[in-house]
Amino acid sequence: MIRSYLKIAVRTLLKNKGFTFINILGLALGLAICLLIIFYVTDELSYDRYNTKYERIYRVNTDLKSNGTTLFFAGSPIPLADALMSEFPEVEKAVRITPSLNIRFKKGNEIVSEDGAAFYCEASVFDIFTFPMLSGDPKTALTEPNAIVITESMAKKYFNRTNVVGETLFLVTDSSVHKITGVMRDMPLQSHFKANFLFAANAVGKGKWNSISAFKTYVLLKPGADRKRFEAKLDLLMDRNLAKSDFDYKKFKSNSNYFKLGLIPLKDIHLQSNRQGEIGTNGNIQYIYIFSVVAIFILLLACINFMNLSTARSANRAREVGVRKVLGSSRKHLIFQFLAESLIVTFVAAFIAVLAAWALLPLFNHFSNKELIITFQTLRWLLPALLIIVIVVGILAGSYPAFFLSAFQPVDVLKGKLSAGFKGGALRSTLVVFQFSISIFLIIGTLVIYNQLHYIQNKDLGFNRSQVLTINSVNTLDNPQILKQEIKQLPGVINATLTSYLPVGGYRTIGFVSADQKSSQSTQLWKVDEDYLNTMSMELKKGRGFSALLKTDSTGVIINETAAKILGYANDPINKPLLKWVEKDVKKKYTIIGVVKDFNFSSLRDNVEPLVMVMENDWLARLSVRVNTRNLPALLAQIEDKWKTVAPHEHFEYSFMDADFDTLYRTEQRMGNLFIAFTTLAIIIACLGLFSLAAYAAEQRNKEIGIRKVLGAGVSTLVAMLSKDFIKLVFISIIIATPLAWLVMNKWLQGYAYRQNIQWWVFVVTALATVVIAFVTISFQSVKAAMANPVESLKNE
Repeated sequence: MIRSYLKIAVRTLLKNKGFTFINILGLALGLAICLLIIFYVTDELSYDRYNTKYERIYRVNTDLKSNGTTLFFAGSPIPLADALMSEFPEVEKAVRITPSLNIRFKKGNEIVSEDGAAFYCEASVFDIFTFPMLSGDPKTALTEPNAIVITESMAKKYFNRTNVVGETLFLVTDSSVHKITGVMRDMPLQSHFKANFLFAANAVGKGKWNSISAFKTYVLLKPGADRKRFEAKLDLLMDRNLAKSDFDYKKFKSNSNYFKLGLIPLKDIHLQSNRQGEIGTNGNIQYIYIFSVVAIFILLLACINFMNLSTARSANRAREVGVRKVLGSSRKHLIFQFLAESLIVTFVAAFIAVLAAWALLPLFNHFSNKELIITFQTLRWLLPALLIIVIVVGILAGSYPAFFLSAFQPVDVLKGKLSAGFKGGALRSTLVVFQFSISIFLIIGTLVIYNQLHYIQNKDLGFNRSQVLTINSVNTLDNPQILKQEIKQLPGVINATLTSYLPVGGYRTIGFVSADQKSSQSTQLWKVDEDYLNTMSMELKKGRGFSALLKTDSTGVIINETAAKILGYANDPINKPLLKWVEKDVKKKYTIIGVVKDFNFSSLRDNVEPLVMVMENDWLARLSVRVNTRNLPALLAQIEDKWKTVAPHEHFEYSFMDADFDTLYRTEQRMGNLFIAFTTLAIIIACLGLFSLAAYAAEQRNKEIGIRKVLGAGVSTLVAMLSKDFIKLVFISIIIATPLAWLVMNKWLQGYAYRQNIQWWVFVVTALATVVIAFVTISFQSVKAAMANPVESLKNE
């Protein structure tokens, strides 16, 4: 009997090919998008969980408040790790890690840059993190001076093999030789930092408690340790040591300032930490929430389509139910019949969705900058999850015809007492409103995100990032000034500056300055040269810039407007003193010679911080060159020739400042593009359902349309009659979704210190677009029905 019912189910579905196709297409598309988002969310949530002890690993962060400005750092004081190991029984191990800057190895006659992939760390790193070794002893690998552990991919890159323990690498930066003491497996992609080289950091130094170093301190707590109790002890530790340091902490703290230490679990760093000094590019937990909601919305849209079409078509099956009951079918058999049809459609859609997700995965990876793959481990959770979705969606979609229609008395059904059609379909109307409310919400969200990204791209940042070329690794030259001066002489070059402190990202230093002996203010301290302001096209509000001809400028500083306000020099700062705190009772005296207009040098999520510029040599300097030429390739070739003259064995590595700026917001741009794509697909899914419902409504009123045409009704009148019920539902959706979208997106914008308020036109455009899309979708079927020959619909009457 089951086989018989399955046969009937398949025949029924094949009989209504158009209905079946749209049902399967909409559901498959929704499931495929949902799967892609699930892959993305699962990957983001899996960061750092490859470490076997990840639940006990924490990073110690530092919060610094100074004169109303609060800064959040991923780093911590250098002495902290030793103090944690000696004074806290809860701590099993502690390790300090910091990026190695300007790392360049010699490979034959070639010099290879490895910036961003090398780190200095202590030997205990292998006791905390899970870095499987292919060769070498993790207990001793980083105990020797100049020891280095590399990954297997780097071993193949430099030696074409992995058994390289005992070999050496020549570090060009300081002309040192490093012995390879271990080869470890490549770190997983799901790590908040990616290390290809681990240098031994045996002589970290004592450091100061009042100095937030570039070192990141990680701790492994013992099993059963109370995190909150341990964290509460950290502030006491900080207060105790700052009071004994060469820093006047008592005076500093009296002004409601503070240094605070806090813990963040290792597994939360990637998504919930966006501090100064992060050692990798982190994600954003907000996008996990957003895309999870989008996945649920899209799946709901697909399911609503499925349920709407199933319930609409089920009314046509009423006579079939009556006949079956007369012939002896029981209600449970009828229920099984309807559920079988629904489950078959859902199963086919799920199968197509898996194939579509697999086919679209490379494109999705491109947009999201991921390397997602479907593995056996993926299938282990994917298949059971899909099975659950198939059963739940199939039963929900088939529940109306299964349990409602099967309950009708055959006499009533065969007499035609069962009302059918669009009118009276309260459930379908509710579902259409819900469906379009989701679509409208997504359209508004997309427009707001796009508007904010456009605002970021075009905001006046206080400097001109266009046509600025940045050349890396110039600090390794014996005299970078020679290269700078030669490049400045080239036609098409306006100016050039030597510094690593660039407004689009680079090195950052925090220090303390004051206008008097009483209080101090934390501020950015940048080392620049006399050509910095002109090269960056920054505007001086007061005073003058640096001059290489004036020896007194070695003790001169240029501050930004924010610093002038905080220091109390907003009205007349020129020639005012500025004290830079070196030690507790030692301060270096400077004189303010200029005030530069505030410019954004970090994410637009943050307010502009106080900034002090000094004219000093920067050992990490890069050469930034402002150009103005129509033949950029020719100028680049000339600059490269100058480079090869002074550094013949090194790669000429450069970037453009506007591209570097874009990298600050690359995540937002990718997420915006994905959001637009998902919204477009959601609208398509909603329109598929509306298209089918319009066709069904026209079919139900076929005879009414024929009669009206005979009585003289025109096509426009009939189209308006068939469309008005649907358009009413769209207007209700607009009223419901608009305030909800405003609330949610307004909260999202609060994450930006600089943001574009939600414009009124966003809601107008969304409303008009939704009405037009819905009307066009409906009109196709309405016009088709209105132009049909009335003889065809009335000939059997």
